[in-house]
Amino acid sequence: MKLPLAAFLPVTALSLAAGFSPGSAAAADPWLVFEGGDGPGKGKHIVLISGDEEYRSEEGLPQLGKILSRHHGFKCTVLFAIDPATGTIDPNNGRNIPGTSALATADLLIILTRFRDLPDEQMKPIVDYLESGKPVLGLRTATHAFNIGKDKTYARYSYNFGGKDYEQGFGRQVLGETWISHHGGHKSQATRGIFAPGAAESPLLRGIKDGEIFALTDVYGIRLPQPEGCVPLVLGQVVAGMKPTDPALEGEKNNPMMPVAWTKTYRGGRVFTTTMGASNDLANDGVRRLVINAAFWCVGLEDQITPTLDISLVGPYEPSMYGFMKGDYWKEKALKVEDLK
Repeated sequence: MKLPLAAFLPVTALSLAAGFSPGSAAAADPWLVFEGGDGPGKGKHIVLISGDEEYRSEEGLPQLGKILSRHHGFKCTVLFAIDPATGTIDPNNGRNIPGTSALATADLLIILTRFRDLPDEQMKPIVDYLESGKPVLGLRTATHAFNIGKDKTYARYSYNFGGKDYEQGFGRQVLGETWISHHGGHKSQATRGIFAPGAAESPLLRGIKDGEIFALTDVYGIRLPQPEGCVPLVLGQVVAGMKPTDPALEGEKNNPMMPVAWTKTYRGGRVFTTTMGASNDLANDGVRRLVINAAFWCVGLEDQITPTLDISLVGPYEPSMYGFMKGDYWKEKALKVEDLK
């Protein structure tokens, strides 16, 4: 995997200590902060939490943070899965994402994690944020973001939680769905985004042409009809191949098509979910515009969404093909967050 280290903007760091202060600095803190500036997002803070073994959120979320900061003024803090023994980025470590205390000052949470079992001290700021009714933007495996031990404090946020009071956890309750299945062929049938009936005038789709959205990730299966309150925006047409020019797959996979992007609310806060969002999905202008538009909408800035909203990439962006890294790949890579500054 190639990470374009020179592409990352200068950053300042936050403190992990109790009494978190957004302006405090520590040279080796294992997260990135893009301070933002002028723009519609000035004064607003977005925390982006990466941590998955497959879809390269450690590549995609820093690029999103740079776009939102450089072009639109948001302060963006990007968190990573870290090997505590070495301080290196290790998406295979499902039990450590330092810096979640940054959510104390956040106006939006963007999350792409997969089956994380975080300690209580890292989960508590996430739960406090969620239960405060602030907005959430979930990408791809965020539908199954957590897999927490049954005897732990925050077990009910697990993707498979069986209690009727919070059935199937964060994914189902907050985002609108948990992990169900690969509906399209994994790594063989890509996704073309088709506007859901009645969605074309949504501010979240401004500047996007119907069919322009194309993701190399496959369509996820979800239960239909969706829960009350979910509003589908984009349907996922299963493509008979991995190229934008490939036709739609014939047969029942596209009848009906599964929603791949929708909105809802949680505790009164706006929620946007898309089952697209791997780092190479974000190389597509349609996917990237959808996610940037969604961030604006989540924080109540939909009147600032225009068809020409700047979604251009910041610096070189060479996303890896999604997939699991074998063996000791991440130990051999030994990439630290400070290397990205």
